[in-house]
Formats: sequence, structure tokens, C-alpha cells
Amino acid sequence: MKNNKIVIYIGILVVGVLLGWLLFGGSSNEEIDHNHDAVAATNQMWTCSMHPQIMQPEPGDCPICGMDLIPAESGSDGLLADQFKLTENAMALANIQTTVVGKGNVDGNTLKLSGKIAENEEANAVQVSYFSGRIERLNISFTGEEVRKGQLLATIYSPELYAAQQELITASSLKESQPALYKAVRNKLKLWKLSENQINQIEETQKIKENFPVYATVSGTVTEKLVEQGDYIKQGQPLLKIANLNTVWANFDVYENQIDLFKKGQEVLVTTNAYANKEFKGKVDFIEPILNTKTRTVTLRVVLNNKNDVFKPGMFVTANIERVSRSNDEVLTIPASAVLWTGERSVVYLKTNPDQTVFEMREVVLGNQIGNEYEVVEGLFVGNEIVTNGTFTVDAAAQLQGKKSMMNKQGGKTMTGHEGHLGMDNNLKNESDHTYMNERLKVSGKFQEQLKEVYYDYINLKDALVKEDSKGSSKNATTLLSNLGKIDMKLLKDEAHNHWMSLIDEIKSSTTSIAGSQDIKTQRNHFKHLSSHLIKAVQIFGVKEKVYVEFCPMADNNNGAYWLSKEEKVINPYFGEAMLTCGEVKQVIE
Repeated sequence: MKNNKIVIYIGILVVGVLLGWLLFGGSSNEEIDHNHDAVAATNQMWTCSMHPQIMQPEPGDCPICGMDLIPAESGSDGLLADQFKLTENAMALANIQTTVVGKGNVDGNTLKLSGKIAENEEANAVQVSYFSGRIERLNISFTGEEVRKGQLLATIYSPELYAAQQELITASSLKESQPALYKAVRNKLKLWKLSENQINQIEETQKIKENFPVYATVSGTVTEKLVEQGDYIKQGQPLLKIANLNTVWANFDVYENQIDLFKKGQEVLVTTNAYANKEFKGKVDFIEPILNTKTRTVTLRVVLNNKNDVFKPGMFVTANIERVSRSNDEVLTIPASAVLWTGERSVVYLKTNPDQTVFEMREVVLGNQIGNEYEVVEGLFVGNEIVTNGTFTVDAAAQLQGKKSMMNKQGGKTMTGHEGHLGMDNNLKNESDHTYMNERLKVSGKFQEQLKEVYYDYINLKDALVKEDSKGSSKNATTLLSNLGKIDMKLLKDEAHNHWMSLIDEIKSSTTSIAGSQDIKTQRNHFKHLSSHLIKAVQIFGVKEKVYVEFCPMADNNNGAYWLSKEEKVINPYFGEAMLTCGEVKQVIE
């Protein structure tokens, strides 16, 4: 009986344990699952629809605009870390175009250079006076006047020459007894460039001439008057600069990585805007042996025939020159419009999938520029598809999405300007892909017209910098500030209002600095920052006309700088006459 009871007790215990596990084990799992949901809920981040850089662990108000925060999306878009996507609408608005990279034989390709006409220094002459005195009459009235060899240029009264004539008259009466003295006096007059006929006339007439003529020793064009009528001059003093313009020099800047593509004797075809449909032949006459350390260029000189007076000194010209062949191997080439420079790096944007508008930045090593293309030494392969139009817009989108970009080598979110007011650390993120660089915002035409006035003031400021007119730059900056203050911000709402607010302070700051300075270098430095922010404004809102975004890689100590222009022709505001045509169009904003 006892054994039976023991068996019964053990059976009851086992059944009890089993029932307990069945009843409470499931609830335990449910509790665990419930706790996982709670953890997931606590990991939910909240953001602002207008300022997605704001990330907070709980709901509340946006510290910038006060709007209610919304749950941040946690899903993955399936892109790699350095990739980003643009909408089809954004691609169309920015006119972003791509090209498939292929190999091309560069032998025989033509290089295009920009340059300026200058006087042929070998044919120049300086007309001097061979005796001292006072200019009684100057027969040259203005610079640019044509003179012929033997033409009377001036009449000079010279006390020294007056005394020398008296010596000649006296010596002529003693020439039989003192022939050496007579000869010495005649030679003295010859040193002062008196002709044999003039000396003989003085001797025969026994009359002293008070004023003596100065005749042109060469034919040409007067390029500079160095004296005026009534001036006292010394022996050997220059009177006029005369240039023979039957031939002229065309001087072109060649970058140091292009030097080995040229040699003396190469044939050159020169064109100029003054005669758009004509080509003029010449040959490379000289390649400067010393590099200009400021511009990193050497001067290539072409001598041009100018007997028909086609070329004027100072005129801009373009040269088409066939490059010197270095090898017959094919090289990889890409359009120049595809490349962005930082001063140290060259980057392009690669379209990673032919069926999707997904891009990523790619650093490249470039060789020589050949026409409108660059040789690619490293970084790309045949078949790669790259952005060739709208590259600047794509780069801006990469920056704002925290991806690798021209100025952000490592990637990651960058500061927008609001963060400094918040005093936060890990919660700070930049604007993401709903930002202004992806799609133009729709705003009223009246606002666009007001922004256009500011844009026109900017163009006037740019033109003053081109002319190196610091006073004009300051004046135009002041006008820009005035029109900037007249913009009615009530015309903007929601996202457009927020974007304008993020730009206007920076535009004001840079413009104020330009207006308050008379130093052209300081003005150009602030102009770079003004251009950066105004480019964004024009991209976001538009000004109802075509605007060109242009870039010079050598500006800002080879860091590169952008500016806006009303015309496609590059006129560089960062260098003026020194490098007027340095740069190229990077984007066209319609």
C-alpha cells in the first residue's frame, strides 16, 4: 500500500509541474515579447518635418520652429553608405545629364587656349633726343598716331647745339691750318645726329640755327607720349614709344601640366570675337622657360601677321593648337564639365545603377586637359556612367545628405548654421533629401522678382570686382543690402520661409563685409561666401531667367570658388586682368 501511495504522490507532483509549465511558461514568453515591444518603442526617435536635423528620443516641439515633432522613419532605403538618391523631378529641374565613359585616341586632338594680343616688342622703338634743350614744338598730338620714318616729330632749342654751331663756323675758317680741330667739331655735331647736309649748310651760310628738328628713325604707331610741348629734356631722354604693328604677339597661358604638349614651330589657328568667322594662321614662336608661381602657367607666344591692322593690342583671342603626340595609346577621357576641384582633389559623380537615379562621389586623378576633356589616370573605368551636366547640384545634394562630397571627404552630416544655437551634440543632423537642392520650391512670382533685383545687384558687384574697382564693389554691395531689406518675407510660407531664413543672414553678413571694405582682396574673399549662399537661393527659388554657375579651381589659393553670371562667357571676378578667363560653367539654372 505504501509503495502505491508513493507512486501516486510522485505522479501528482509530475502532473503539477507539467501543468504549471503549461500555464505560466507561455505567459512568461508573452511577457518577454511584450518587453521587446516596449524596448522598441523606447528606441523611437522624433524629428521635425521642417528641420530633419533635429532628432530627439521623445515627442515634443521643434526647438527651431516650435512645430510638433513626428516619428522619424527607421526603414532602410537599400543604398550603400556613400550612395544617395535624387528624384526624377529634381533631375529634370536641374537638367542633370550623364555620360558613359569610353576610351578615345587623343592623338591629333586640338587644344584650346585663351590669350591676349600684345605689341611685338622686337619691332618696338623708343624715339630719343640726342641733345638737351627745350621742346619748342611737338608735332605728335595723341597716342595712336601713325608716323613714318623721316617724319618731323619735334623742334628743339638747344643752347649746347647753338654753341657747337659757333665752334663750327670758327673752325671752318681754320680748317687749312688746324684740320684736326675742324674734323673734331664736325664729328661732335654728327654725334648729335646732325646730317652731313645740315652741317654743310651751317658752314656754307655761316648762319646759326636756333631750333633743330628731330626726325622719326622708324615707322609705326605711337603707343606712348613721354613728353609734352615746352618740356626741358636731357640728352638721350625718351620722347615717344613707337610700335610697328605689322606683326603682333598673341600671348597664351599654358598650365604646367600642359607644357609638354607644345613645341616651337607648331601651327596655330587664332580666332577673335571681332572677326568671329575668320581664322588666322600662325606658329608657336616662343615658350617661356620660367613658370609664373602665382598663376602656375607659362606664356606661349604666337607671332601673327597684322599688315591689314586686324589685331589690336589688348584684344582677347583664342588659339586652337594640335597637341604634340606623346604615344599612340588610347586614354580614358571625360568632359571637363564632369569634374569638380577642391584644390587638392578632383572628383566626379558616378551613377551606380543605369536604371536608378542613385549616385556616389568618386575621386579621380587627371592628366592633361585636351580641348574640353581631361585624361583620366586613375579612378574610372570604361563603361562607368558619370554626371556631366548639373554636377554642382549633385554635389550639393550629397553634402546635405551627409554623403561624401567635394568639400566633405569623409562623409557624415555637416552643420547647417542652426545647430550652434541649440547646444546639442549627438542630436544634431543636417537637412536630408527633402532639402532645397533636390527640388525647386514653388514661390510667388513677386518674390522671384524681388530676388532678381538682388541678383542684378550681385552681378554689378561681380563686374566691379572684375575691373578691380574696390569703390564700385563697396557701392554695389550697399545697393544689394538695400534691396535685400526690401524683400517681403511674408510672401514665403512653411518650407520656403525656413530655407530663406537660413540663407538671408549669411548673405547679409558677407555683403556687409564687402560694403565696409576698400581692400579688393578682402572683398573677393567675402564675395566667395556671398556667392555660395546666393547660388543656393537662386537654385531654390529661381529668378525667372537663365543663370550660369561658374567655377575657377585656382581661386582662393587653389581651393576653388564659384560665382553667378548672366552669360556663359567666363569673366573671372577673383583675379581680374591677371586671369580673366580662368574657369568654366559648372551648371545652368533655368
